Amino acid sequence: MPRSELAGATRVVVKIGSSLLTNAGAGLDRNAVADWAGQIAQLRARGVEVLVVSSGAIAEGMKRLAWARRPSAVNELQAAAAVGQMGLVQMWESCFAERGLHTAQVLLTHEDLGDRRRYLNARTTLRTLVGLGVVPVINENDTVVVDEIRFGDNDTLASLVTNLIEADALAILTDQKGLFSADPRKDPAATLVSRATAGDPAIEAMAGGAGSEIGSGGMITKVLAARRAARSGAHTVIAWGREPDLLTRLFAGEEIGSLLVAATPPVAARKQWLADHLKPAGRIRLDAGAVKALTRDGKSLLAIGATAVEGDFGRGDVVSVLDPAGREIARGLANYGSGETARILRKPTSDFESILGYMAEPELIHRDNLVVL
Repeated sequence: MPRSELAGATRVVVKIGSSLLTNAGAGLDRNAVADWAGQIAQLRARGVEVLVVSSGAIAEGMKRLAWARRPSAVNELQAAAAVGQMGLVQMWESCFAERGLHTAQVLLTHEDLGDRRRYLNARTTLRTLVGLGVVPVINENDTVVVDEIRFGDNDTLASLVTNLIEADALAILTDQKGLFSADPRKDPAATLVSRATAGDPAIEAMAGGAGSEIGSGGMITKVLAARRAARSGAHTVIAWGREPDLLTRLFAGEEIGSLLVAATPPVAARKQWLADHLKPAGRIRLDAGAVKALTRDGKSLLAIGATAVEGDFGRGDVVSVLDPAGREIARGLANYGSGETARILRKPTSDFESILGYMAEPELIHRDNLVVL
């Protein structure tokens, strides 16, 4: 039975582990990278937006520095990452170029996604890149992170990126066939879990803890990443990255690996997050025309229809949207702070730059970041 959850995906995050990219630590595997680039090009041709979370920088740096074991000292990890990142990015760029695709390197730290403004900036950049047909190649910024701010593994990073850009699915490519009932390397009776619900404590109990000598993650990090991705309604599949034509077959709905299904659909997940779990930092009052545009026509909120601002909020904060009588009709993420919003009330988008000196976004609140109550 085809997996409709993956067959209908239009925006996906693909995470590829170090052991796959470096052929178990033997150096970057150009043939494998070229094959994945070819599959991603096919997905792009089918209208699927793809973002790649690529491990391998530290592993490649270890190989170039002739280190047999992954170091534990942060400064040595940072040095290995700095050395290896050069080769990793060059390889992805050249392999995608052969398929006629542009790439972009995006390095993130936990602070980038923990700070609301930087979170919104990262989101806008990634959405712009995929809209331009560019394939972002994302990695943790290992050269500058310290223990307090590092993600710790790219499975976690991939799940946070999935939430960030509201992807439909996360594909975690690993050196295992998927999630098993026990470690198949130790228990020959272990069976593959073809389908389960993300966040189910039973599947988390099945997952082992240790990663390889090359990477820092294990199966438990992948299962926990699926739980995080499910918070924004994304499904996760864990599969063997060397499976022929894996990505094109997965996103055609073929049953490969382990599918961990999000219990909440994406729209409902966003609605729950905005409507129930965040306390609005301020309020924006609208005229009747703007109310109709939001509630009936499904439009974004433009400044020209906003009449008043209440409260003190910053860009990326959640605000209440009120009708002329003061009733809350929607909530959303503000693209401008309260002071900036007050200056552009009742103004067309074309006036933003002359008033503010710049234009961050054409809307006060984009439809994708707004829920009608």
